[in-house]
Amino acid sequence: MRAIIIDDERLARKELNNLLENYPEIEIVDQAVNADEALEKIIQLDPELIFLDIQMPGKTGFELLEELEKVPKVIFTTAYDEFAIKAFDVNALDYLLKPIQEERLKDTITKVLAVQASALAERAQEGLSEIKQQLGMNDQVFVKDGDRCWFISLKEIRLFESDGNYIKVYFNNVKPMIHKSLNALDEKLDERSFFRASRKHIINLSWIETIETWFNGGLLVQLKGGEKVEVSRRQAARFKEKMSL
Repeated sequence: MRAIIIDDERLARKELNNLLENYPEIEIVDQAVNADEALEKIIQLDPELIFLDIQMPGKTGFELLEELEKVPKVIFTTAYDEFAIKAFDVNALDYLLKPIQEERLKDTITKVLAVQASALAERAQEGLSEIKQQLGMNDQVFVKDGDRCWFISLKEIRLFESDGNYIKVYFNNVKPMIHKSLNALDEKLDERSFFRASRKHIINLSWIETIETWFNGGLLVQLKGGEKVEVSRRQAARFKEKMSL
C-alpha cells in the first residue's frame, strides 16, 4: 500500500518513517511538510493511504482534505487527545497520538490492511476496473460543514443537489453543504453509477426506488432515502436508455 507522511515536524516524520520500516506492506513513497506540498504530491502520486497531521502552518489537515476530490485512506497523527478527535464526526481509519507507540501503530496497520483487503475483494466481486480519471463507487470523499466532518464512500451518497455556489450532499440522515460546482463534480463521477438528472441534481443510480412518468415528457425518480427528483425532459430519453426502460 503506497503512503505519504504529512507533518511539519521533521523529527515526527522521521520517527514515523522508522517505525513503518517494520511493515513492508506499507510503502512510503514521499513526505510533505505542509498542506500545499501534500496536495501536489497526492495528485501526482495517487497514494492509497496518508498519515496526516492536523495542526500545520498555513492550512490544517482538514483544510487539505477539503481540497481533495478523491481522498485516500486517512490516519491522523496528532498531539490532540482522543476527546478532541471525537469532537469531529469523521470516519478516519484511525488516529495516532504523538509520540506514536509501537503497539498502537501495530493495531492501526492491522486495521488498514484489513480494510484494504476488503476493498480489493469488493472490487473483484463487482468486476470493477479502477478508473484513475473518475471517482468510483468505492472511492471516498471528505465533507466538512461547519464543525462537523465526514469521510464518506460515494456508494453511500444518494443525491447531490446544487444550491447556489454550493452542493448539498445527501447521505445517511444528513445533508451537509460543500463549496463545489455541480458541473465540475459531474465530470469526475463515473457515469455508470451517477446520472445528471437535471441542472440541479445528480443521482446515485443504485439508490433509485421507483420511476414514474412526469409532466412535459419528464420522469420522477424516488430514491430509497425518500427524496423525489425530477429528470428533465432533455435527460429523460438518455435516462431511459441507461436504465433499459
